[in-house]
Amino acid sequence: MHMQMMSGQAAGASVPTEPGQGAFAAIQEIVAILEADSDTDWSKVDIDALRAHLVDMNAVTLAADVKSEPVPGGTRFLVTGSGAVQDSVRRMVKAHAAAMNGVDGWRFEASDIDGGASLTVWPPAKDAAKLRGLGFFGLMGRGMHHQNHHMMIARGESPHL
Repeated sequence: MHMQMMSGQAAGASVPTEPGQGAFAAIQEIVAILEADSDTDWSKVDIDALRAHLVDMNAVTLAADVKSEPVPGGTRFLVTGSGAVQDSVRRMVKAHAAAMNGVDGWRFEASDIDGGASLTVWPPAKDAAKLRGLGFFGLMGRGMHHQNHHMMIARGESPHL
């Protein structure tokens, strides 16, 4: 039936490119890359770990509460949530701080707090307004390391060492 649906497209008809949901799309894209790579070590591939990471990303982005407070030269973000969101916050904040610390002269420090994690960020003085504009969620999206990070997780590698 699936094959009939796939071959049933009328000649010249538009075909959607979005598979329907962002996390599913990320998994689909990585599976295609892994399948196209003849060097993929399938004994190490862990798509379930990638899915768990994408669940964390979703929880932090959509369900976490964030308060910010100024610190000398930067900002501290207090990121909290209840239940599974708290655990997602802790994993994501600590991993992001480790990945981004020192990039472009920005310093990041993360620690656990009741209900989640704190993220303290000190940008270079020239980027103080940028930090205010980005806020917590902009900081989490900053840097093009995410795609490589996802490939490492899917390949069974540890990107957080």
